[in-house]
Amino acid sequence: MPGKRTAPARVLVVEDEMMVAMLVEDMLTDLGYEVVTVASRMDSAIEYAQHAEFDIAILDLNLNGEKSYPVAEALRARNVPFLFATGYGEAALAESYRDVPTLQKPFVSGQLRYALDLLGTDRRAD
Repeated sequence: MPGKRTAPARVLVVEDEMMVAMLVEDMLTDLGYEVVTVASRMDSAIEYAQHAEFDIAILDLNLNGEKSYPVAEALRARNVPFLFATGYGEAALAESYRDVPTLQKPFVSGQLRYALDLLGTDRRAD
C-alpha cells in the first residue's frame, strides 16, 4: 500500500527515574514503537537530541532537578516532534512550551498513545 509505514517509529526517551523509564519503554514497545535509547542525564539527552536518529521524543520535564528545555530546543531545531511527561502537569510548562502535548505522571498506556497521536506521528516510521 503506497505511503504505508514499514518499520516501527523510533523514540528517544529522556527520563531520570529508572523504573519510570522501564515502564515507558515497555508501554512504547507494546504500542508498536522502538525505543532508540533512554537518556537519564541532561548532557547525554542533549547529545542524543542533537545527533541521534529517531522520529519522536518523550521528555521528562524535570531531569535531575533541571528543566529539560535545552533538550526541547535541540529537538525543535531539528523539527523532531516531542512531548513532555511531568508530575506537575501543563501548568509547570514555560509559556513557550504550552503548545507541546504533555502527559501527567503517572500515566497509563492509553494516555501515552493519545499523547503520541497528538504529535501527528504514526507508530510506523517511513
